[in-house]
Amino acid sequence: MVSKYRDILEPQREIGRSSSLSGRSIRHEINSPTSTEHPSSSFSEGGRGEKQTPTPMEDSPLASLPHTDSGIGEEGHGPGGLNGAELGLRLGLGMAGRETDRDRHRERDGGGGDLLCTLSSEVRRSRESLLDSPHNPNSASNPGQAPPSSISSISQTNKGINVKEILKSLVAAPLDGGEAGQEVGPTPYHPDPALKTHPMLPMQFHSFDRSVMVPVKKPPPGSLSVNTVGTPTTSGAATPGSTPNIFAAATATPKSMINTTGATDSASSSSSSSSSFVNGATSKNLPAVQTVAPMPEDTVESMSVYCEVEQSALRSGLTPPELKPFSSLAGFQTAPRDAGQCLSITTKLERALEKVAPLLREIFVDFAPFLSRTLLGSHGQELLIEGLVCMKSSTSVVELVMLLCSQEWQNSIQKNAGLAFIELINEGRLLCHAMKDHIVRVANEAEFILNRQRAEDVHKHAEFESNCAQYAADRREEERMCDHLISAAKHRDHVTANQLKQKILNILTNKHGAWGTMSQSQLHDFWRLDYWEDDLRRRRRFVRNPFGSTHPDVSLKALEDYGTEEEEEEGLKSKKTFRSQSVVSQNPEAELMLEGDDDAVSLLQEKEMDNLAGPVVLSTPAQLVSPVVVVHGTLSITTTEIYFEVDEDDPAFKKIHTKVLAYSEGLHGKWMFSEIRAVFSRRYLLQNTGLEVFMANRTSVMFNFPDQATVKRVVYSLPRVGVGTSYGLPQARRISLATPRQLFKSSNMTQRWQRREISNFEYLMFLNTIAGRTYNDLNQYPVFPWVLTNYESEELDLTLPGNFRDLSKPIGALNPKRAVFYAERYDTWEEDGTPPHHYSSLYSTANTTLLWMLRIEPFTTFFLNANENQFDHPDRAFSGIARAWRGCQRDTADVKELIPEFYYLPEMFVNSSGYELGQREDGTAVSDIQLPAWAKKPEDFVRINRMALESEFVSCQLHQWIDLIFGYKQRGPEAVRALNVFHFLSYEGSVTLDTITDPAQRESMETQIQTCGQTPSQLLIEPHPPRSSAMHLCFLPQSPLMFKDQMQQDVIMVLKFPSNSPVTHVAANTLPHLSVPAAVTVTCSRLFAVNRWHNTVGLRGAPGYSLEQAHHLPIEMDPLIANNSGVSKRQITDLVDQSIQINTHCFVVTADNRYILVCGFWDKSFRVYSTETGKLTQIVFGHWDVVTCLARSESYIGGDCYIVSGSRDATLLLWYWSGRHHIIGDNPNNSDYPAPRAVLTGHDHEVVCVSVCAELGLVISGAKEGPCLVHTITGDLLRALEGPELCLRPRLISVSSEGHCIICYERGRFCNFSINGKLLAQMEVNDSTRAILLSSDGQNLVTGGDNGVVEVWQACDFKQLYIYPGCDAGIRAMDLSHDQRTLITGMASGSIVAFNIDFNRWHYEHQNRY
Repeated sequence: MVSKYRDILEPQREIGRSSSLSGRSIRHEINSPTSTEHPSSSFSEGGRGEKQTPTPMEDSPLASLPHTDSGIGEEGHGPGGLNGAELGLRLGLGMAGRETDRDRHRERDGGGGDLLCTLSSEVRRSRESLLDSPHNPNSASNPGQAPPSSISSISQTNKGINVKEILKSLVAAPLDGGEAGQEVGPTPYHPDPALKTHPMLPMQFHSFDRSVMVPVKKPPPGSLSVNTVGTPTTSGAATPGSTPNIFAAATATPKSMINTTGATDSASSSSSSSSSFVNGATSKNLPAVQTVAPMPEDTVESMSVYCEVEQSALRSGLTPPELKPFSSLAGFQTAPRDAGQCLSITTKLERALEKVAPLLREIFVDFAPFLSRTLLGSHGQELLIEGLVCMKSSTSVVELVMLLCSQEWQNSIQKNAGLAFIELINEGRLLCHAMKDHIVRVANEAEFILNRQRAEDVHKHAEFESNCAQYAADRREEERMCDHLISAAKHRDHVTANQLKQKILNILTNKHGAWGTMSQSQLHDFWRLDYWEDDLRRRRRFVRNPFGSTHPDVSLKALEDYGTEEEEEEGLKSKKTFRSQSVVSQNPEAELMLEGDDDAVSLLQEKEMDNLAGPVVLSTPAQLVSPVVVVHGTLSITTTEIYFEVDEDDPAFKKIHTKVLAYSEGLHGKWMFSEIRAVFSRRYLLQNTGLEVFMANRTSVMFNFPDQATVKRVVYSLPRVGVGTSYGLPQARRISLATPRQLFKSSNMTQRWQRREISNFEYLMFLNTIAGRTYNDLNQYPVFPWVLTNYESEELDLTLPGNFRDLSKPIGALNPKRAVFYAERYDTWEEDGTPPHHYSSLYSTANTTLLWMLRIEPFTTFFLNANENQFDHPDRAFSGIARAWRGCQRDTADVKELIPEFYYLPEMFVNSSGYELGQREDGTAVSDIQLPAWAKKPEDFVRINRMALESEFVSCQLHQWIDLIFGYKQRGPEAVRALNVFHFLSYEGSVTLDTITDPAQRESMETQIQTCGQTPSQLLIEPHPPRSSAMHLCFLPQSPLMFKDQMQQDVIMVLKFPSNSPVTHVAANTLPHLSVPAAVTVTCSRLFAVNRWHNTVGLRGAPGYSLEQAHHLPIEMDPLIANNSGVSKRQITDLVDQSIQINTHCFVVTADNRYILVCGFWDKSFRVYSTETGKLTQIVFGHWDVVTCLARSESYIGGDCYIVSGSRDATLLLWYWSGRHHIIGDNPNNSDYPAPRAVLTGHDHEVVCVSVCAELGLVISGAKEGPCLVHTITGDLLRALEGPELCLRPRLISVSSEGHCIICYERGRFCNFSINGKLLAQMEVNDSTRAILLSSDGQNLVTGGDNGVVEVWQACDFKQLYIYPGCDAGIRAMDLSHDQRTLITGMASGSIVAFNIDFNRWHYEHQNRY
């Protein structure tokens, strides 16, 4: 029960708890720094403060002493019980020590006021009636008043309570209301001795563990927080200015907030003397209270709030000079001051106690048994045995007041309250200390929390500032990047515009152009090597060079400019700045797992990249690495393009000669993602920080980045293309990031080489490519072996082993004497700074590459740039192949291997630009390279050298040379044993440039690396497997036929069609993976047939072969033609122009046999038909006259290819055939009006024949009256192929990817041109040739004509190899099966003939050895 009221009072103890109290004297408590003013004390002031201004109140010990539920009496020990002593103490204590305390107040405050105004007659009558009543209401205090202020006051008797004084106080306010109204602001407070006991009132029963006030009733909406008074309600303001006693204050406070008002204490102490709160003393021995100026009602109402607010001032006992008015507080209402002056005392009482009376009644009812026992009359009789219970239903306030003011009430309180009070104090002390500890702990926790919050605030503020700064920096960077991209685009547009202008100018002013005449042909055309690579990565195409010259201003180096070999080595040694480990640890790399699409990390990063939006996905500083120029700039990657913009303000860039920059492409580069075909990781200066990107236009571009992390980010920003489709590796980004050794192990190229599916050249180029060798870095140029040793004899017999080099030894160890020299040098190495090595320079360096390629641009300019604009001294220059070989055998400083160009580029041996290279000591002029006696021209040397490379002798030991250059003999003990150790700075991993902080030292180190050269990455650490013998492969189905049964018949079969119309076109697309492998034929009457192909030839001669296992014949006639049932599906009925003579050039069959393209229509179009239905699927317009010829390039993955159409309008159009959409053009939505890729001009007459080679990027076309022109597939006219006098009117053209261009002119004249325009051979035949064909390797030519004879020729010199038996009709068309073993000819008689053909049987090795 007690806790019910105790909880209401709890917040007061929150304040009081922190005070350390001593109950000895009030003065001690007042001055105690830990004593706390209670809101309840404000009530006592408010209770009487209507006529007074507030003053600081002294805290009594009880004001701050907590109390537990203990007490005296039978029912006082439980948590729900309340001691009668406590109740009596609390409700009556105010009477006990009034006098003493009042005196103390007077002494301290020195204030005394006038007596209250006299009562009116009505008031007097009321007072007398009250005094006569046994339950004088004035004998009891308002239940909210405080207990006595000291322990001593308990023992004091309080007899003869002057009820008149109470009643006098009740009516004092109306008389002084006017005066109160004059005081607007705060007025000085004069303490009343009766009020000094009130500071004890806030003492409540309060559990230690409770911190939240639990109101008995729901608090009214206006109540304030628990630590202050409840917001006064206007029920107490109904008697404004009229009750300067506790009743007014009690009325001003909601009962639910009783802890903050005088009335509150009645919740826990049911008896008190109201006389201790009124302006007049009820006891005769107490002096009267001074009359004070009336206080406005609103101030009274808000007083308890005020006291809480001004707690510090009140606690210290000082009178504040100025108190804040509370009339402005929200929720406080001020009533008119003159209201209620005419009200009766009963009405005033009821109004004053309107809120508190129900609570008091509830308390009386709750404690009725206890009060009934303790509330005894003067003779010990029980008072109101039933009355307290009946009070619950009573509504009379007067009865309540009478009970509380009765003498019996006072006596009971005094008798029973003392012991409880003492116990209260003792418990209070204990709880006070506990509360102090608790408060200290809570305060510490609060301080910790606040400190943490402050730290978080500081951190968040710093983070916010950092984010702001980062955001601003990002925005600045983005703006800078946009600015950079805009300027880069301007640069690029400028470059492109210049190129376009030059191209138009060339087209117009060329001697075959619109403005050109024969006389305008320049006296000297300059050419440069184009960057275009074929499928084997050969750069063979020369293009016009606008920057070309003979370099007339260039001098020659003097011999004195060269140091001796020893001086060169000394110079190299003097540059060395620090030692390094001679043998770099070989980290065995993890096997590359090729299962699945991509590993988890890759997938995650790819997702991240895929989510990137915005214009620039990645921007990073980078270096563009080109052959002799490395320029700094910025690489930017968007979602569809790569941009590189050179930093033109870089001092190093400004030093580069403009002539060199003219040959450097990509300085303001832009590359589309759709053009990227492969991405390789690369090294630059021995650091794995490079990338090489290969494009669809068959060029590549190389970049170097700050670190490997940037390389990875760039790769994951680029398309997922891997290293392309050539090496049998998945197209994944992790493949682009794989190490060379991982690529080697994962690729299928070694197995293909062993099975002889690829050539030695192709395999070596593969090894170079994955080992990091690149055309873009002359220090890492691809390296090839010397394979021949005989450069002296007139004839070279490739069947003699003595003519071949021992490939198991490095070039420096071939000469035994020199090998001894190198071995001794290594064994007697004494220099401390450098690990021992056999050779100071590598077999491949930038200098040696430039030496080999001196005679062709742009290498001439690069050489001059690197050698102070001087050519080499004639005796030191590369002037002859035999001399170069001798130097490699005798000179201890010369261990050069070869470069790939020795096997495919005859132009490198010719001084076509006419450079003045001086004369040697013997007077011989240095110009073209001196060839071996067995090579009559450069083309012969290249051809024979390549034959030697592919020979059986080289095939059998090439793996040993691979071990030296790329394999396990490259480094370590095996390298020492093989005399194959080079300078340590040429090895991968020997130095980490990022660890060198000194710029000068780093630059020196980079120079040394470039001087020493760089070995390729080591691809394998075990011996390389050898190539399988050709004899071992002879029984495999796909093996060369040269070792098989040669008794096969020349003619396999003849297939006669029902129609006798000549077969004018044959297309043998016989690859097994096609849905319909077939030989498609078209007759002169435009009837086509799709004749099914059966792959039988390859099985013949194999063990266990039988005719039952396969079809007897390779070709099966189209059933629709054979039974004449579906001719309508095979007939092209659209009308062709009458002037067109139908020949083999009028038709093209797509690589999948599903579509036929036909030209010659009167509407100047060519058309696409489906071979399945014969229906027209597309009509393509573009020419201004009838289309006379069509040609198709070789197809790539997906069936895409180029289609070229030639017309009577003397132009050619290059179209793109989409294998995916089966239309001309890229866009299926625009198939009606496709645009050509290029317009090729230069002819003056009708175009009659054309051939296109996508691998070389060339279109070669012939006009009716000549000449033949060579265009690039971008539309540039390169040159005219001009034959001898009588070779004027071309009729047939065939181009091979090996660079042979065979042209058949009228009257059986043939010419063989190189793709760079050089006439290699010519001949005449006595046949009107109608069809020509080159074998896939370009070495053999097949012809057929009206005589019906098929002849085989050697293409390079037109040497006749074979003549097939004649046929009974002329040959109109021919084609070869995919395996080059069946020749299918279309005959004028309307039949087709299949011939057995085997080009290997005319191979020199087969003829000589087998």
